[in-house]
Amino acid sequence: MRVHISDLKKGDILLKDTFNGYGLHVLSKGTILEQKDIAKLFQHQVDYVDVENRTTTEQPVHRTLETSVHPKWLPNVRPDYENAVKGFEELFLKANTGGILKQDEVAAAFQPLLKNFQMERDVVSMLLLLNTADDYTYQHSVQVGMLSYYLASWLGYSELEALEISKAGYLHDIGKSKIPDSILNKPASLTDEEFEEVKKHTLYGHDIILNSFENQSPYLAISALQHHERNDGSGYPHGLTGEQIHPVAKITAVVDIYSAMISERVYKKKRDLFYVLKELHKMSFNELDAHTTHTFIKHMIPNFIGKKAVLESGEVGTIVMTHPTEFFRPLIQIGDRFIDLTVDRQYEIKEIIF
Repeated sequence: MRVHISDLKKGDILLKDTFNGYGLHVLSKGTILEQKDIAKLFQHQVDYVDVENRTTTEQPVHRTLETSVHPKWLPNVRPDYENAVKGFEELFLKANTGGILKQDEVAAAFQPLLKNFQMERDVVSMLLLLNTADDYTYQHSVQVGMLSYYLASWLGYSELEALEISKAGYLHDIGKSKIPDSILNKPASLTDEEFEEVKKHTLYGHDIILNSFENQSPYLAISALQHHERNDGSGYPHGLTGEQIHPVAKITAVVDIYSAMISERVYKKKRDLFYVLKELHKMSFNELDAHTTHTFIKHMIPNFIGKKAVLESGEVGTIVMTHPTEFFRPLIQIGDRFIDLTVDRQYEIKEIIF
């Protein structure tokens, strides 16, 4: 049957090869359409295509932040995620009392989770489904470990390097074990003196890791030490700038901020994910490394395809395609109308509806 591309559904099967108005081949006969394929048709301004007759009346399943995780994945990974959180809590307590970690204990805590997220690439959905308001400090470290693995992979590091960078992310805050609980879990704003004490967790973490592991990856200690350094010199503990900061610490810095901003704490609601990515983008022009940050955003932003977007005008539409460089100006469908925010620049997204 012949349908307009605005009526296409995920799972529709093309009956013919599809070409754009210039005769360029876009999609092949027999393609089982995914959201990215439908977006490609929009991009090439194809109006109608022929698809096989639909045998069901099911609604299309969009790739969204909540639904794109494989349905068999969550029951398998949740125990490993919870064990990794519990394992970090135990490492945290041992670092607090003895100041020493054992490599086999770190591996036992985090390694089982690695196997799961090596297979499941939709990290956004993972964190939304697994994140809770409990055990913020421990969950945050697990999430930074997970996110570090993905970002390292997206930046072109080898699998072995990405796994080591993941471990560096997992241990980046181990120095907080030396910060008094009264400061670490304080629900109100910290005093200047308390904040100065918190800053020392980078030094404490660096020392704990150096004293714990022989023949360790160089990523672990440097990530703990430098993940709060900023490109413009505004960070701590040493006020480093630009190339003085290790590339792996730049990875940890980006995902550390992302995880902190999306997480629920007792004293702060988690932020809208679109807002968080926009804030990271702003920081990439002074505080954070631009290439590292933009690579992270570029791989995270397609997860908004299929989500409802509220425009500043009050109109509500569905994101059908994202842009590879103008991250926050997607193609939006409102009824039968399509608005390309890269062209119609008077439109702005106010929020994403979850």
